[in-house]
Amino acid sequence: MTSQTNTPANRYGALAAEIYDLDKGVGSLRDPAFYLERLAGIDGPMLEPACGSGRALIPMLEAGHDVTGFDASAEMLENCQARCAARGLSPELSRQTFEGFHYDRKFAAIFMPAGSLGLIDDFATATAVLERFADHLAPGGLLMLDVQPISALAQSGQSRRSWTAENGDLLVCETRRMSIDWLAQRETHHTLYERWRGGKLIDADLEPMALRYWGLEEMRMALGAAGFGEIAVFGNYNRARAPRSSDITLTFEATGL
Repeated sequence: MTSQTNTPANRYGALAAEIYDLDKGVGSLRDPAFYLERLAGIDGPMLEPACGSGRALIPMLEAGHDVTGFDASAEMLENCQARCAARGLSPELSRQTFEGFHYDRKFAAIFMPAGSLGLIDDFATATAVLERFADHLAPGGLLMLDVQPISALAQSGQSRRSWTAENGDLLVCETRRMSIDWLAQRETHHTLYERWRGGKLIDADLEPMALRYWGLEEMRMALGAAGFGEIAVFGNYNRARAPRSSDITLTFEATGL
């Protein structure tokens, strides 16, 4: 049995990646369809930062879009490569970080669903990343991203769920919140990933997580300061109404200048 207690935050190692794929299969959540509909008319290359194992990237590729992706987790990228290969897809994928990613071309669209921006738990770093997005977006291009609002900090900080792997192993994910900083709009928690076989624990990883949440007007101002224009926001993937305080997801759209 292995255990990891000094790993960096938001690492997504092998067990985390395996459980992620069981919990969030390709096209299984609401956001891919919402993003596909909005980006259907975009003509040009697209970028998905934090593409993970391809949950949103693969539907975009299968719809005929030219999509490039990067992620900081080698294990998630390995799963993404395998999933793409099984479907006859061969996108450009690379291991890069939010803070350091670079391409020598501009993109017609940059999209980041599922609140991945929250993995950047420092405000100054996050705003610098938004500027990096602006630098990589073609004039008139579209940035589209989800954030979780500050109200998420008021939710329960503990959960335990399980799945059965293809080989019959029982996989368990337990999350415990460790701290909340209301001023920084940030929380930390420990996520324990376990593999059980024949009633015995045979593998476990303990991964620290750190997340930052956003206010609606805060994000609107951050996007404007980063160099974007024509900013729009929608709640819970509903384009027919204004966001509500009960919404658990806010989707922002902003155009490049």
